[in-house]
Amino acid sequence: MLQGILLTAAVPLGTSLLTGCGSGTPGQPAGDGSSNGRKVINFWSQQFEDWQSAWEKKHVAAFNASQKKFQVNLQIVPADAWAQKLKAAQAAGNGPDVYTISYGNIGSAVSTGALAPLNDLIKGQYLDDIDPSIAKFVSAKSSPSASLKQYAYPWLVEPSTVMFYRKDLFQAAGLDPDKPPTRWDQLPDIAAKLKKGNVYGLGTASVAADLSWSSWGLQQNAAGHYPVKTDWSSADPTIAPYQELANFYKSLYTSGGMPKQALSAYADGTPLGQGKLAMQITGSWFIGLLRQQFPKMEDKIAAAPMVSIDGDQTRPTATLGGWTLAIDAKSKVQEGAADFITYMLASGDDVMMDYFKASGWSKYATRTSIVKAIDADSSAQADPFRKLITDKIVKYGVPEATYPIDLSTDMATAIEKTMKGTSADQALATAKQQMNQYINNNKLVGTNTQSSVQSGS
Repeated sequence: MLQGILLTAAVPLGTSLLTGCGSGTPGQPAGDGSSNGRKVINFWSQQFEDWQSAWEKKHVAAFNASQKKFQVNLQIVPADAWAQKLKAAQAAGNGPDVYTISYGNIGSAVSTGALAPLNDLIKGQYLDDIDPSIAKFVSAKSSPSASLKQYAYPWLVEPSTVMFYRKDLFQAAGLDPDKPPTRWDQLPDIAAKLKKGNVYGLGTASVAADLSWSSWGLQQNAAGHYPVKTDWSSADPTIAPYQELANFYKSLYTSGGMPKQALSAYADGTPLGQGKLAMQITGSWFIGLLRQQFPKMEDKIAAAPMVSIDGDQTRPTATLGGWTLAIDAKSKVQEGAADFITYMLASGDDVMMDYFKASGWSKYATRTSIVKAIDADSSAQADPFRKLITDKIVKYGVPEATYPIDLSTDMATAIEKTMKGTSADQALATAKQQMNQYINNNKLVGTNTQSSVQSGS
């Protein structure tokens, strides 16, 4: 996931949408009801783009039409109401049987016993089809002595950091649009050259709320690991690579090419589509927004990997966030829930190929068989963004940090303070104190259920 991200194309509604094709009652105990003699599976999905909701409704209806034992009732819940609604429902014993969960939240859900392991519910051939680099995102140990199990089925991945830029404005500034910058030290000067009139050269995260997750890829790029140890025993953001990272952000902010106040949240690529920026660092989901809202701009915009500390673009610059489907540990219809997940995400090619086509190839597959199917599709082959992002960004992407977001916010606050005038030494020293205090106060030592995923110091 993009923790805490509301994708830009999503339009939250004031109330949740019940779109189930049957008579199940919203809020009834998980898997405790029936509809026309069939057991009800309550499926909650966060609301994203309209096309995704349409895809979910279409294939839930197809699953129900194929069934005599189970019926799925789909609720699409606005992202801003999701956490509170899910927590309240689970506390009351009315939680969904199946629900969307981001990669970054799987570890904490496993630590509280909220998820059912899938190893005995979904056939091995379908689990084995998951790309090995993605399979570890959904694997965890419920306790230090427990065996590693899969607690969710991955749906898609999205790189958090892609450098989108205007080819025509590069040419106008005397820059080669076929040779975008590759090193940190190149980007501030290019941003300054691209600033013309009301068009800023570069837009990227500049406040802690956005930097908390969007800087993860560059933290890995700089140091090769996150500032929190793998066993969550301590944190050290003061090392030289992180000082260099904080000063890199400062060089962008003070370059003269970047607005002092961001034109949008990091996840929102609208300013680039509107022509207010020449370059924008955001996630791959911008491609969907570009095609849906700014189709006349598509031919003018190219994508490239984010600049690397030393120009080596095989070093990670992006984390791979995204979504999965998981089964509630208290569900009474786990077998049917597993059949539903298998139908939607794991078996055959048709359902998931329909999904990726509907996304305009702006999402990235998690199954090796689907990757092959996409590679063989003529429309995917012709897509100017898909292959570059797959081969040059997704290939080198790393998992999101799995420790509490509060720790990432402390790190991000230090980066923001450095951007706006505090020395990196001072800002990161404060972050170190706050992060270790949080670790001690919340007794995090040894509680990482995904130590096989986390790349800590």
